[in-house]
Amino acid sequence: MPKVALTLSLLPGRLAVCRLDPKAAIPDWATATPFFSISRNADELSIVCPEGQVPPEVRAAPGWRAIKLEGPFDFDLTGIVLSVAGPLAKADVTIFTLSTYDTDYVLVRESQLEQALNALSGAGHLVRRGAGPPPTGA
Repeated sequence: MPKVALTLSLLPGRLAVCRLDPKAAIPDWATATPFFSISRNADELSIVCPEGQVPPEVRAAPGWRAIKLEGPFDFDLTGIVLSVAGPLAKADVTIFTLSTYDTDYVLVRESQLEQALNALSGAGHLVRRGAGPPPTGA
């Protein structure tokens, strides 16, 4: 697989990964922000949104930071996420990934953020800090 060098943008604000009952309605707090992701399957309803939006009674893992892989990427390209996940795995950085039609996001724990950014820069990626508007409620 050829090495893929990407432009990555660190988004401002902290995110939370939430777990709700699989039959729960999508709550208004989850979509009241410019950045959110919602996935549902037979076992769970997962929501990623700014941690300040999450009510205290919701099961959530807060303290994530988002790194955007600057796309768009053609669906036929291979190794895009691996080019980021590989160096992060070698640096023992925990990740959570999200994909959209145009691009991908890799979430890392804020406590591992500098370690992650150093690993990504060391792998040849261009890392831009402070890109994009901050998530609301963070």
